[in-house]
Amino acid sequence: MNTSNTPPQTTTTTTTTHHLSPPPNLTNKESNQLKPSITTFHTYNLTPTQCSSLLAQHINAPAHTVWSVIRQFDKPQTYKHFIKSCTVSENFTMAVGCTRDVSIISGLPASTSTERLDVLDDENHVMGFTIIGGEHRLRNYHAVTTVHEVVTGDDDDDSRLITVVLESYVVDVPDGNTEEDTRLFADTVVKLNLQKLAAVTEGMARETTATITVR
Repeated sequence: MNTSNTPPQTTTTTTTTHHLSPPPNLTNKESNQLKPSITTFHTYNLTPTQCSSLLAQHINAPAHTVWSVIRQFDKPQTYKHFIKSCTVSENFTMAVGCTRDVSIISGLPASTSTERLDVLDDENHVMGFTIIGGEHRLRNYHAVTTVHEVVTGDDDDDSRLITVVLESYVVDVPDGNTEEDTRLFADTVVKLNLQKLAAVTEGMARETTATITVR
């Protein structure tokens, strides 16, 4: 019981506005289509010691192909640049609450990471996870990745479907670091991962097309 006259301290939070300022590599046409999904899946309440960001990647591969790679929570090394290996428990089941132990390649300010699956929505193509342990600098890191089919092109004659992957995160700003430095580091990692995801899944799509052509 608080017997003093000092009111209990409350933490002020702010809500992210990624839906108002989507990644610059999206066209206005693409942004407008993605705004509802950004609002639903990529909005966070931030404390004064946290930062957040949203990145996008265009991929010339079917959305279901891209999702088939992202949803493999136990195989993040398929497209994540800096992961050397990933291990899961012997009785691992792909379900919300399961965890993975990741080993990071040398040269980064990290060595291991324990991560928990928070969201796996096959219908809406949404995957989210939180880092809950390990040796790294990304404390209280939570990320959400979504896969979308959007119509791109300047006019009706140029319109076509393309896959866009959105990935956002919220993370603590470490003591001694600025918000800008923290966001730059995390953005760089996410951006490289998304670029590799594009390369991997576009390669898968080409192989599928070549197989169909040969048949």
